[in-house]
Order: sequence, then C-alpha cells, then structure tokens
Amino acid sequence: MMAETDDTYRTIKAVSRGDYSEKRSRFIAFAFPVKTVEEVKGILEEYRRKYYDARHVCWAYMLGPEREIYRQNDDSEPSGTAGKPILGQINSNELTDILILVIRYFGGILLGTSGLIVAYRTAAAEAIAAATIEERTVDETVRIAFEYPFLDRIMRIIKEEEPEVLSRQFDMSCRMTLSIRRSRMENLKERLLKVETAKIVEI
Repeated sequence: MMAETDDTYRTIKAVSRGDYSEKRSRFIAFAFPVKTVEEVKGILEEYRRKYYDARHVCWAYMLGPEREIYRQNDDSEPSGTAGKPILGQINSNELTDILILVIRYFGGILLGTSGLIVAYRTAAAEAIAAATIEERTVDETVRIAFEYPFLDRIMRIIKEEEPEVLSRQFDMSCRMTLSIRRSRMENLKERLLKVETAKIVEI
C-alpha cells in the first residue's frame, strides 16, 4: 500500500511577488499557481505585453504531482543564467504547479554570468518567500454502481472512509462518483466491492 506521504505535493496558494536590484538593473519576480501549459502560455503573453519595455522576461515552470513536467527559458540572457536558477529555486523548495517569471530592466551595467545567476536566483527566491505554500493531496476518482437495497451498506463505508461524493444517482440501480486521496483508494475500492451487486464502472 502507498504511504500517505507519497500522495502529497507542495504548491503556492496565490500569486506572489519578489524584487531584487543590482547595479541599477531591476529584477521583478512573480510566482503563479498554475495547472496546465496553456495557463502558463497565457500568463507569459499577458506579462510580456504588460512589461513590454523590459529587456528580458525569463521564466521556469513545473507541473504535476510527480514534478515531471518542467521548462525554463533565458529569453536571450546568456545560456543557463536565468531560467536554470529560477527552476533551481522551484526545486529547492520542492514546489510544483508553479510558474515563476522574472522581468529584468537593464541598468546599463553588465553583471556578468555569476552576477546574473545570483540576481535571477535571488529574485525567484524572494517571490517564493512572499508566497503562502500549502500541501495538497493527490486525489483519484472512482464510480461505483450497485442495487438500491444495498445503499445503506455503501453509505456506511462512505461515512467511515470519508471520500468526497462528487455525484450520486439513486434509483433501482444506483451510481456514485467518489474522490479520495490516492493512498486510500485501494482500501476504499476493496470495501465497496465486498458489497453484493457493487461494481466499478468507467467514468
């Protein structure tokens, strides 16, 4: 059985901001809670328009409870000096479902490779520090079908296992759609299927 710590992940609750300045260059960082690549693209387009006069808009994101979907972008800064340190801060804080973008206004003085890495890393860290981080569970959904005379037994299991009831249809043939954290799904299914006439159906 999966341990409960295997079905949780850390993300941010709302948009946050961090600021950093170095040799007259300004670095404005924003962290966004996101779920999809489409969401990421929409935010990037919006902020490129909003900060059209900035020299660079660099970013990194990570998606999914397994933290396997990620990308980074230097936006014409020297390779590895912007997107990589931003992504590094996401990894250091073990976050996912997050986009961090850092807007740079060039101050006229070159910072050098190491200076850029420090600046983008610090700006991203400031945005994370300003955010409210929360732990969420990875939930799975199951639909169960059963005959009406067994409703009481099904409801007793639901009361004890405490899944979220997403939908219900009570007739001579009943259906319910339930959601519960991944580590507890196997036990819930096992108990439900011990009830006569109960079966799992496709969602």
